[in-house]
This record gives sequence, structure tokens and C-alpha cells, in this order.
Amino acid sequence: MFRIAGIAAIVAVILIAMSTYTVDERERVILFSLGEVRKVDLEPGLHLKFPLINNVRFFEARIMTLNIPPDRFLTSEAKNVIVDFYAKWRIDDVGQFFRATRGDERNAEERLAQILRDGMRNEFARYELAEVVAGERLTIMGAVRQEALETARELGVTLVDVRIRRIDLPDEVSESVYDRMRAERQRVAQDFRARGQEEGERIRSRADRDRTVILADAYRESEEIRGVGDARATEILGQAFGADEDFFGFYRSLIAYRNSLSGERSTYVMDPTSDFFRYFKDPSGVNEPQSP
Repeated sequence: MFRIAGIAAIVAVILIAMSTYTVDERERVILFSLGEVRKVDLEPGLHLKFPLINNVRFFEARIMTLNIPPDRFLTSEAKNVIVDFYAKWRIDDVGQFFRATRGDERNAEERLAQILRDGMRNEFARYELAEVVAGERLTIMGAVRQEALETARELGVTLVDVRIRRIDLPDEVSESVYDRMRAERQRVAQDFRARGQEEGERIRSRADRDRTVILADAYRESEEIRGVGDARATEILGQAFGADEDFFGFYRSLIAYRNSLSGERSTYVMDPTSDFFRYFKDPSGVNEPQSP
């Protein structure tokens, strides 16, 4: 009796196990009925099925990484580059994915890899080698992803992202590329220097012109001031001459003495009774010198 009960319990557990399945939120599920697709994308949780009639297949719902072996591509100038890139993808329509790939992820990855290689080949053929190396990677990756999106939808997957890890040059190409890059950098440097020299000459020319204008204005102003001063001095001298003619004559004689007798070895040969020495005999300068 106990034996029969034990067997019944075991059979019941087996039937329950065969009649239930659990869907994880990280999974996509297809429920088959006698080999045909019955339901897709079931909600996470516990579900029932008919043993021997229904079977279930589980697929990854998370984003997966497709690592593609490095491959060679030609640029627009027929230069080879070795590109190492990868893609991020996930199953979007599990029913379409099963119909297109029979549910084989490896098959899907192979087809995606071929699609991406073709896209890379087309995009690299549009750019020169210097552009590819210098910074057109984002443009290339965006164009490849956009071009592959429609084909990826036919497989029931979404292409999340495409990234280039690195771009290497074959040995025969590296040296020529470096030479071109050096030449380009030198050309840019020379252009900067030429523009700097041109700007420097412009600044110096402007400074010289401003200097000339400033000096001319200062000279004109100084001449005007000097003219006003000379006029004022002449006016004062005229007034002084008119006020005391004798003092003016005496003052001018003193100036003549200072200018003439200022040298250390000044020698003059002249008549001591000349008019030049009249203030030596008479400080007033009134008496006429007497002839001997």
C-alpha cells in the first residue's frame, strides 16, 4: 500500500514538473504546441503546459556582445587598414528570430557579423586613410549601425551599438601615413607661423604709424607752446627795453661778455677803448670812451 502511494507521489511530482515552467525576466520564451509556435514573449512567472504536447524554448533577453575578428578594409585611396570592432545586440522579436535563424544564436551572430563587415567595407571606402585615422570613427560607426538596422530587424534582433576598438595599419602603410601626418602638421604649423608673422607686421606697422602721429602731434604742440613762449618773452623784453634802455644795454653786454669770455683760453685782440668795453670804464655806460 505504501509502495503504491510512493509511486503515485513520484508520478505526481513528475507530472507537475512536466506541466509547469518558470519564465525569468531576463529571458524570452516561445511556447510550442506539437512543434508549432503557439505563444511568444510570455510574462515572467510560473506557467502551465501540457506534457508531451507543449515544449518551451528559452532565449537570452539581455544585451549580448558580438566580438568580430579583426578584418582588413580598403580606404578610398586603396590603402589597407586592419579594423578591430564589436557590436552590442539583443533579441527584439523572438518569433521572427526563431523563424529567421531557427533559434540559433551562433547563426544570428554570423549573419550579423557579415552584415557589419559589408557596412564597414562600404564606409571605409568613402574616406581617405588620414581621415579614418584622425577622427572619422564616430561617423563611420553611426553610419554602419544605421545601415545594418533594417537588415537586423529581419533577423528579429536590435543592433544596439557598433564600436571600433582600434584601427591598425599594415607595416607597409604605417611609414607613409606617418610621413603624411608629419607633413600635414608641418603645413598647419607653417600656416600658423605665417599668419602670426602677418599679424605681427600689421601690429608693428600700426604701432609705427601711431608713433609717428604721436610724435608729430607732440612736435606741433611743442612748437605752438614754444612760439607762444617766444612771443611772450619778446613782449616782456620789449616792455623791459622800453622801461629802461640803459639797463637793457647793460644786460645785453653782460650776455655778450659771458658768451665771449667763457672759454678757458680765450684770447682777443681789440682796442680797449672800443664800445665793447665801455661798461668796464663806466658801469653806467654813459661816457663815451676817449681816444688816446
